Amino acid sequence: MMAIPLILIFLFSYLPMFGIIIAFQDYVAGRPFFGEGVTWVGLKWFREFVGSFYFPRILRNTIVLNVMQLCFGFCVPILFALLVNEIRLRKFKKITQTVSYLPYFLSAVVVAGMVISFIENDGIITQMLRAIGFEAKSLNANPGAFPWIYTLTTIWQGFGWSSIIYLSTISAIDPGLYEAASVDGAGRIRKIWHITIPAMLPLIIIQLIMSIGNMLAANTDLILLLYNSSTYKTADVIGTYVYRETLMGGRYSYGTASGLLMSIMSFVLTYMANAVCRKKTEYSMW
Repeated sequence: MMAIPLILIFLFSYLPMFGIIIAFQDYVAGRPFFGEGVTWVGLKWFREFVGSFYFPRILRNTIVLNVMQLCFGFCVPILFALLVNEIRLRKFKKITQTVSYLPYFLSAVVVAGMVISFIENDGIITQMLRAIGFEAKSLNANPGAFPWIYTLTTIWQGFGWSSIIYLSTISAIDPGLYEAASVDGAGRIRKIWHITIPAMLPLIIIQLIMSIGNMLAANTDLILLLYNSSTYKTADVIGTYVYRETLMGGRYSYGTASGLLMSIMSFVLTYMANAVCRKKTEYSMW
């Protein structure tokens, strides 16, 4: 049973890593990786990426969007899982979970289309803001509004699905602990604080480490669908910049070098976050 997924992982995750070699070449599509006609350029593309005029902007935007996602979105699945766990009506509990999962299965194109229709000049959200006294125009052309639009959209789309792993951890807690706490006179809040959250803590730490490791990544597909030239100032991130330069501009070596550099930096962030968590909480990935 494990053979097929392992083969797929090797074919689609490890075997393509051989292509990283073009980050050190002046590669042109169709040429072989080795042999005549291959031009080796060393770290040329890495230096060009870091020295690019757009590098400070895309790095800043990527970090800002991910920090907002970490601050506002990381806790939402945890809180939602705790709230769902306290629902006593089983039918209402299942309906709540099902409704929260639905946005995750919507296509990014559908989600982006819905959001854009809500925030354009005559959209429902823009009209609501005007009704309460704000001078709101088309929010999809407002650079200052984009980080909030992106953050709220990603939270809405993913919090229900992300809560599943926390709910599974809660369901594995020994019911005897809650019964003993009830005998001692503990209420719901004390049970959550002293039993549920400590049981979830190892998982929370692991998820936090992974979130910090992904600090230089972003939901590129969603951003490509939401942003436009008027919001590049706050919406253009590393993924969208590499997409334009690589797939639209045909600079495959440049894009590969950019992706490899970001992957190395993400590994460093993951390693540092793991070391800090292991020292401070005694929980870590390794």
